[in-house]
Amino acid sequence: MPLSEHEQQLLAQLEKQLHEEDPRFASTMHKEAARGRGSMRNLVLGVVIAVVGLGVLLTGVSTHLIVVGVLGFVLMAAGAYVATLRSKAAPGEVPGTGRTPRSPRDSSSGSGKSSTFLQNLEEKWDRRNQGGR
Repeated sequence: MPLSEHEQQLLAQLEKQLHEEDPRFASTMHKEAARGRGSMRNLVLGVVIAVVGLGVLLTGVSTHLIVVGVLGFVLMAAGAYVATLRSKAAPGEVPGTGRTPRSPRDSSSGSGKSSTFLQNLEEKWDRRNQGGR
């Protein structure tokens, strides 16, 4: 279910606030999220290897050759491993580079903004709850 425009704006505002308050943590999370994505190429290659391994395993079972069956199982395991490999960097991003986090001195002016932001959220929450009764 896609987010509404209002929810997208709130999410963008929360991300901005996170970058202002703790730029080191935000940049770490950005790198982890980018690195955590699986590669479509690895997924397709892994599935193909696993299917070939399944075929070899079934061939080994039907011909009663244990070595062929074990080889098929090893191929299936290798396919599963390849399919779950993660990419080393985000698409289009050179490893070791990324957005430079904002310096901590930039966040000093943001403390007043964050308190009003939270107050606005609390007011909206209260209005929503009171309107439902």
